[in-house]
Amino acid sequence: MHAWGQRAELEKIIQRKVLANGLEVIVVENHGVPLATIEIDVKNGSFTQAPEYEGLAHMYEHMFFRANSEYPEPNQFWDKASDLGAVFNGTTQEERVNYYMTVPAEKLGDGLHLLAMALRGPLFRRDELERERQVVIGEYDRNESSPFFALTRQMDAKLYPGNFSRKDVIGDRQIVSTTTPEKMRAIQGKYYIPNNSALIVAGDVNPAVVFGLAERELGQWARGADPFTADPIPAIPPLQKSEGVVVEAPVGAVTVQIQWQGPSVGQDPKSTYAADVFSDVLNDQRSQFQQRLVDSGLWQAVGVNYYTLNHTGPITISGQTSPEQLRPALSALYEEIAKFDTPNYFTTEELESVKAHRAVTSAFDRERASGFAHTLGFWWSVASLEYYMGYVDYMAQQTIGDLRAYARRYIVGKPHITGVLIAPDARQSLNLAPSDLVMVGAR
Repeated sequence: MHAWGQRAELEKIIQRKVLANGLEVIVVENHGVPLATIEIDVKNGSFTQAPEYEGLAHMYEHMFFRANSEYPEPNQFWDKASDLGAVFNGTTQEERVNYYMTVPAEKLGDGLHLLAMALRGPLFRRDELERERQVVIGEYDRNESSPFFALTRQMDAKLYPGNFSRKDVIGDRQIVSTTTPEKMRAIQGKYYIPNNSALIVAGDVNPAVVFGLAERELGQWARGADPFTADPIPAIPPLQKSEGVVVEAPVGAVTVQIQWQGPSVGQDPKSTYAADVFSDVLNDQRSQFQQRLVDSGLWQAVGVNYYTLNHTGPITISGQTSPEQLRPALSALYEEIAKFDTPNYFTTEELESVKAHRAVTSAFDRERASGFAHTLGFWWSVASLEYYMGYVDYMAQQTIGDLRAYARRYIVGKPHITGVLIAPDARQSLNLAPSDLVMVGAR
């Protein structure tokens, strides 16, 4: 497939319809295996959380597959799903919550009915809420046992000052421990409405049949007020200063993370395409960046990533080195970062290579219907389906100038947070303070 033919390819396999109540229905035909994946995506997630709701988008996800008006007893939903041979789950991220179920293709109608009941008629039984609360607290305990959890939380708190609850998916232990059915219903009434949701069905299906089933199961679901008109998500203010974070744990290698506030896909989509090409080029082992840092032996590994979000996604450079090498390794990394917007840092050959690779991996993504449903749901939630349809084509148009402009706008000389995870004795021997980690010259 030619790199700039993605939209045409996608339009052959994706059909869309918006129901009268605002629910977007997206169907992907793939007759490779006799299975159908049904996915519901809701524009909810940590970005909707004021501090008193911190972690409750995730808590709601845990309650989704529980008692509802049609299956009111505990485990009734699970028993019914088991009868269908269904595999099902849900996930919560910053800007979307999704619920999905894969069933034999001939059970599509039954599977969709089961999900529709969970979506439209949750009961939020107190006994089930108490049980799921313990499950979430157990997840929290497992996360807390990892030193990386402490590093990411401390860095997020500094990268998004005053907005941490809107990036905190797992949530606040106290808020989760004291949540009520009333708070669950408040989330349901505000965000779990058809005009804030998408139904994606992918696999061995007929689009006309899917549209008919969607109308039958979800056409009477009542539209609600646009949650973001009534209660706009506050903008994330730009980072004002660079800071360092040091987390101590009994680790061998030193983990380093540097983060900047990256582009918003809603406000600066052009930079998000540049961001992905930029990351791909720097992650290629033949790049000047990798040769200078990893091939030199200063770093064991270094990776670059931009996480696409509407409400300011992070740009992250992370790597591992040894305690002895930390200072020279960090110095070399900062030298490379300072060159990101210089004329000869990227070559045309590097750009063409990574663009072609990204086009191929995007084509592979479409081969597995269940995975492709998740991909479409993510992009529908954080950007739009239109953004995704043109993704590879816009990637293919990126130039060296675009990459330099992105680096200049978001990275070079910009405020950043640098975090280090290090063993206590190693830190002591290096006499390492948070202020030692900040790049000189960055605002």
